[in-house]
Amino acid sequence: MSANFIETTIENFRIHMVGNKVADEQYFISRKEIVVDNDLKTLLSHYFLSPFKSDEYYHFYHDVNLSLNEVYTYVSKIFNNPDSLNEQSVNLTKHLYNQSVHPKIKSGEFYVVYFKDCILNGETLDAVGLFKSENKDTFLEVEQVNEEFEIESRKGININKLDKGCLIFNTAKENGYVISIVDNTNKGNEAQYWKDDFLSVIIINNEYHQTNQFLGIAKQFVTEQLTEEYDVNKADQIDLLNRSVEYFKIHETFEKEDFEKEVFQDDGIINSFQKFNESYINDNDVDLSDNFEISSQAVKKQARVFKSVLKLDKNFHIYIHGDRKLIEQGVEKDGRKYYKIYYQDER
Repeated sequence: MSANFIETTIENFRIHMVGNKVADEQYFISRKEIVVDNDLKTLLSHYFLSPFKSDEYYHFYHDVNLSLNEVYTYVSKIFNNPDSLNEQSVNLTKHLYNQSVHPKIKSGEFYVVYFKDCILNGETLDAVGLFKSENKDTFLEVEQVNEEFEIESRKGININKLDKGCLIFNTAKENGYVISIVDNTNKGNEAQYWKDDFLSVIIINNEYHQTNQFLGIAKQFVTEQLTEEYDVNKADQIDLLNRSVEYFKIHETFEKEDFEKEVFQDDGIINSFQKFNESYINDNDVDLSDNFEISSQAVKKQARVFKSVLKLDKNFHIYIHGDRKLIEQGVEKDGRKYYKIYYQDER
């Protein structure tokens, strides 16, 4: 599942202000429509849409009945009647305000935007975007006046730094739509208010999610659990991490049994991994299949956090990308540790 916004245009939008409820900050409702020219719409489109690059998608959820999910209800009314965007943007603002009860939540502008011609999996769809800007950057404005320059600073929004956003695509309504989410601020518990309390969404269990989850489990096993059961040095850990990522890079379909044999090879380690995997799934209520199509984008994302660097004191960093057999570890008689590296070409 992938989206692009090459032909996407802003049909209509509203801006309101949402404060922190427990800090006795209020919300402000804008009563007048904002009229902007095409150049400004282009900048706004960049600000709103450029961060949405992930293939991880969600849908609205409610324990009892989907119709009781407030954002789902308000957005459905907008899709049914785009002219109701102003009315429903007020309802959405009030709902967001009522969820802004953590003391660390920042006040900010809240945007409700109606988009035309978004493409999702080759299908052209309308979408509703909900965005919140919480942080301001300082900009310098320099102006030439006659024979000299005047300079002053201004606080404003950086159009390359969207704080919070979601895009709700007008498809699969009966299942809670298809939703893409961005949240670049407040990585602690208070960040959950956007996804869990305000939107109330759960992840769509597609190939991106399956790939991302399994690579995360494999990494946690190698870096945390394996060292508790076996005498595994850093070089061996890195080798196992590299083999894990390599499996996902060279295969189009994941088969759990094949993965275990190719990556871990040793029966004892495979058995340990199987127990760890089962325990992780049960403890975290994760739904993972033993076989699925591999998402190349999820592999690319996870590969960035699979460390292949062996750090030796403060003197050396060794990057291990290939054959583990070409590096040997030992200890001199005087107690000094060493690594011996074999190679053919120096570059």
